[in-house]
Amino acid sequence: MLAWVLVVPGLVWAALRVSGWSPGPVAVLVPFTPYAAIGSLIVLVVVVVLRRWRAAVVAGVATAVLAGCVIGRVVPDRDRGPREGVALTVLSANMLIGRADPEAIVRRVRDEDVGVLALQEFTAAGQAALAKAGLGRLLPYSSIAPQRPQDPYGTTGSALYSRFPLTGAGFRLNYGGFQQAYGTVSVPGAKPVTVESVHPAAPHKLDVLGDWRRDLKDQPGPGRILAGDFNATLDHKELRDVLGRGYRDAAATVGKGWVPSWGPYADRPIPPITIDHVLVDRTIGIGRFAAYDLPGSDHRMVLAAVVLPAGQAGSIQMLR
Repeated sequence: MLAWVLVVPGLVWAALRVSGWSPGPVAVLVPFTPYAAIGSLIVLVVVVVLRRWRAAVVAGVATAVLAGCVIGRVVPDRDRGPREGVALTVLSANMLIGRADPEAIVRRVRDEDVGVLALQEFTAAGQAALAKAGLGRLLPYSSIAPQRPQDPYGTTGSALYSRFPLTGAGFRLNYGGFQQAYGTVSVPGAKPVTVESVHPAAPHKLDVLGDWRRDLKDQPGPGRILAGDFNATLDHKELRDVLGRGYRDAAATVGKGWVPSWGPYADRPIPPITIDHVLVDRTIGIGRFAAYDLPGSDHRMVLAAVVLPAGQAGSIQMLR
């Protein structure tokens, strides 16, 4: 009986993950699938030691299924997209109601030669602090979606900063209330590309799951770069559906799909998970991905070095 008590949860988790069915609390639990896979492997070892062979077979199936769902994120793809074009480094950061350390963001922009910066939970105070830290000297072009007047928490603002000219600047209001700034970046020698600072609703309560699902469903189609706090991991079918429209996840593509970007949250014992992403159109190559701690925020900054298709008169650079 003990063996089956240990085995059944892993089997149920595997079935839910494969089916993509995530009603109610399942949507909140499914981001922890990598931890479930490790737990299922431990259970398999235990029931084998106990010589409960039928339970061991079931545990083995559950472990294999869960491992199959997540192991690809730590194995670099053979196809990372085009290797030739014009290099661009994209950085994204959730500022946690504008409280993130502006010096840390500006320093990362400078040290990594960032060309485009996407920000979420962007506030007037955060904007002023970034300006004081010298962001405008590095990234002089911007698309700003200011905090909404009816927002009591400061989570709805969004921004996009660029070193290169930015046209078509604007923002979208998600169904869940967050905004997403966007603009078309013209990097010398490359075809213009639209970049959007992504921030759908967070599925932290059952009554906002509908908003969260709709926000992810409404994310724009390919032909652009989506960078930000998606409030979803690759274990959510909703995010996999976005990828299925013609995007690559930068972290998973280079074998860093398990690198966490959020958590633990405040004093709650929540294991870190990966909800911040840089998604790129499949005509764009991916060379490098990294995540960096951001003092003052519960998120880490995520960075992707990508290569854009060259324009007709574009110079060619190789991804390293």
